[in-house]
Amino acid sequence: MVRDKVYIEKLNDVYLRVSADPGVKMEISEEFTFKVPGYKFMPTYRNKMWDGTIKLFNAFNGTLYTGLFHKLLEVCRKREYEVSFCDFFSSQNQNETSSNIGYDLAKKYQTKFEVRDYQNHAVQYAIQKERGLLVSPTASGKSFIIYLLARYYMDLGKRILIVVPTTSLVDQMISDFEEYNNGNSLDTYKIRGGIDKNTDASLVCSTWQSIYKLDKSWYDQFDVVIGDECHEFKAKSLISIMEKLVDCRYRFGFTGTLDGSKTNELVLIGLFGSTLQVTKTKDLIKNKTLSDFRIKAIGLQYSDEVRKQNTKLSYLDEIDFIVRYEPRNRFIANLAKSLSGNSLILFTYVEKHGKILLPMIVDKCKEKKDIHFIYGGIGTDERESIRKQVMKSDNNIIVASFGTYARGINIPNLHNIVFASPYKSKVKNLQSIGRGLRKAEGKDMATLYDIVDDMSYKKKQNFALRHFLERVNIYNDEGFDYSIYNYKI
Repeated sequence: MVRDKVYIEKLNDVYLRVSADPGVKMEISEEFTFKVPGYKFMPTYRNKMWDGTIKLFNAFNGTLYTGLFHKLLEVCRKREYEVSFCDFFSSQNQNETSSNIGYDLAKKYQTKFEVRDYQNHAVQYAIQKERGLLVSPTASGKSFIIYLLARYYMDLGKRILIVVPTTSLVDQMISDFEEYNNGNSLDTYKIRGGIDKNTDASLVCSTWQSIYKLDKSWYDQFDVVIGDECHEFKAKSLISIMEKLVDCRYRFGFTGTLDGSKTNELVLIGLFGSTLQVTKTKDLIKNKTLSDFRIKAIGLQYSDEVRKQNTKLSYLDEIDFIVRYEPRNRFIANLAKSLSGNSLILFTYVEKHGKILLPMIVDKCKEKKDIHFIYGGIGTDERESIRKQVMKSDNNIIVASFGTYARGINIPNLHNIVFASPYKSKVKNLQSIGRGLRKAEGKDMATLYDIVDDMSYKKKQNFALRHFLERVNIYNDEGFDYSIYNYKI
């Protein structure tokens, strides 16, 4: 074989295979080797069992995720390799697809929902490419795009697997499908813990936790896989699901946002396909598709005594102090009382924050508001009942954990969101903001109250304040307006 010649073939719908000189393979491997975000804090790295890198290309057997074909071509061209590839890659993306396919499908299925231009384009892109990573922000109508795609492939006789992260989203996805189908049920099946995994239904919607341990033979029945909230598919158990779908040709991942990590994005592209930014939140606000939105950052100014006492706290000890600090929780309870409309108070820790904050809010607000407490221990049916209750009135306070309410929950008439816990995750922050962006009758504005804990001492900034500065970067990137108010605590 010529030293700088590379031949690429399709191994299956998960992997391609590269045939090349061993030295060339090692050079390609270097291009697909990355440090994992946060690797220095991982036990395997600290115990010197792992160097903190992930290698997407296996230099020994020449395999790489099929979705990274175009990235591989870029590498080969940069290094001036002579490249040839099999007919599968030559014929990719050649499907003739109408530029109005999304509109046409909605008309065919007589849905009462109007297709937006970016939704039509997303459907066209997906059908033409046969795989893709579609970034469509919260409240942009992502589930409607998924519905139109699912119906299209169901009509072709394909069997579909939709994978979601929570039981609530299993129920909500199927409920949304029935709503789009004018209240009529479809040939669907929902899988959760303890549910029989065998069915003849055309469409199966499941949590990943319910199926990731199943044998590859179970996955062989599916022609189409759709991953919702697919930014989580960088987790090992979710990757294993995608790797078992070796003969699943049509692969689509949907997410509201990516976390900014090149490594994680390349894994997702490899598993699903090239990225399409369907639309952006600031554009949806600008064209009035979403509610007007503002951020009020409230800087809690701690006393000099508290600052000095806590200047040497570790990250976990600082957060522990903040969430338990009684004056801070009292401030949040008073803030909740002052807000009009429906409010969502988000916390991180159930025992040491949520269950402490709840009675304080109840004491302040019980005569004016209906108060609901939601965390992992609250069943799916009860959560759905609360969601429906809140949608029918405007005097509710939901005190909820980030884990249960930061994503996927659809409550259009949500007026206020309060970040009661310090948080820096880009994905979680944008998902949480998305809870308040949907439009509703009588709702003119959604407001995020970002609680900022300033315990900096002399020149040393505390962890929570640094987290806020990272959130400011997110707000600037997204084009959100924000104001900062200081309050002595």
